Amino acid sequence: MKNIPDVKLGIIAVSRDCFPAVLSIKRREAIVNAYSGEIYECPVTVENEADMLKAVADVTDKGCNALVVFLGNFGPETPETLIADKFDGPCMFVAAAEGDGDLINGRGDAYCGMLNCSYNLAMRHISAYIPSYPVGTADDIAKMIEDFIPIARAYIGVKNLKIITFGPRPQDFFACNAPIKGLYEMGIEIEENSELDLLVSYKEHAGDARIDEVCRDMADELGVTGNNYPELLPRMAQFELTLLDWAEAHKGARKYVCFADKCWPAFPEQFGFEPCYVNSRLASRGIPVSCEVDIYGALSEYIGACISQDAVTLLDINNSVPASLYESDIKGKAPYTLTDTFMGFHCGNTPSCKMCADRAVKYQLIQHRLLEPEGSEPDFTRGTLEGDIAAGDITFYRLQCDSEGVLRSYIAHGEVLDVPTGSFGGIGVFAIPEMGRFYRHVLIEKHFPHHGAVAFGHYGKALYEVFRLLGVKDISYNKPAGSLYESENPFA
Repeated sequence: MKNIPDVKLGIIAVSRDCFPAVLSIKRREAIVNAYSGEIYECPVTVENEADMLKAVADVTDKGCNALVVFLGNFGPETPETLIADKFDGPCMFVAAAEGDGDLINGRGDAYCGMLNCSYNLAMRHISAYIPSYPVGTADDIAKMIEDFIPIARAYIGVKNLKIITFGPRPQDFFACNAPIKGLYEMGIEIEENSELDLLVSYKEHAGDARIDEVCRDMADELGVTGNNYPELLPRMAQFELTLLDWAEAHKGARKYVCFADKCWPAFPEQFGFEPCYVNSRLASRGIPVSCEVDIYGALSEYIGACISQDAVTLLDINNSVPASLYESDIKGKAPYTLTDTFMGFHCGNTPSCKMCADRAVKYQLIQHRLLEPEGSEPDFTRGTLEGDIAAGDITFYRLQCDSEGVLRSYIAHGEVLDVPTGSFGGIGVFAIPEMGRFYRHVLIEKHFPHHGAVAFGHYGKALYEVFRLLGVKDISYNKPAGSLYESENPFA
């Protein structure tokens, strides 16, 4: 199932009629030649509203779903901003730097024109991506386009996304609140179902002819050492097919889906296993399945998957690192204080490709304590994928609509340390510079839930721009030492 958009990019040049149109044309051609990827060059140079309609029709007819609007000279502020209004997809506005001609007939003044463009976009309440410094040569703009691609991919994905839930959320998980208002403001559709609906569909998949093939794929993925319960595979394969078929049958008018599912306490008793390993497999294919009906957690994961084009996960910001472990395995070996570190954990939903080699399907210890007789062997609490998360760079982030309907987000770069956790579940020792202050003055102060999304690499730059493009005003990050948060006591 293809669940992440492909970006087909087009470029439209605009020209103010009192400037030479040839400036925009030749500068547009230079950008196309400098850019190493695929980009459709619209032959219509926009000088008026009629041109605008022709250009938008042309790029739409060619299948473009993202646009570069290029001010090769000052640009006509009304037609150029109407491009973004009429085009169904994200638009980036950039402008030409001088230096490829004389400063009389070869001067375009796009540096000035970008100011008028941004003013007009604001008056029309049109969201568009404008790079941090949007004026450049052909080579400069080619680099801006490269940065724009993952932003556009995530934006297209969100605008064509349906989040499918099976709930309600477990008791005492009010932190995973999910006001629908914020989803609708971002153009996302949601379908809310009962966990009972999922059980009925699961039972209808009993004996599905595809189960054996999925079992073989699971066995290949886990290997001999990771496949602790081979007799469990058919049930988990049946569940995987249930979710995939539901996604295909219920995405409706949308192109992409993700899930937010209730996974305890009734699930293991009724289905006969924990869903975590199956959730991990879907996440590795760009179909996040968040735990505990965390709707905004699933959305956060999906955005990260679109940006990184890689597997993502959702973890509890779970427990502090013991001082003894810090002293023995981290201090002096990595540039972090004890409060820079924490353990990110969940029962077993992290894709196997992001875990150490000794990962394996096991049982969920907490659920075993809660649901099965004391001293018994685990039965229906089996099905988690457990082991330490592999070391490497990460981005910890989340997009959330709070209980008052306000969209908030945070982004922090860090890493998973190559330190054995000595614990259970899918877990890793995480390090984020100034995490202690970030924890107190962002995560606690702004009432974020305990779940954070994890992308495997440093993607903060693109995430920040996507959140802005989606209309999120409050974007927090881990401030360096000496730069105070609004709530931080300056006398502490």
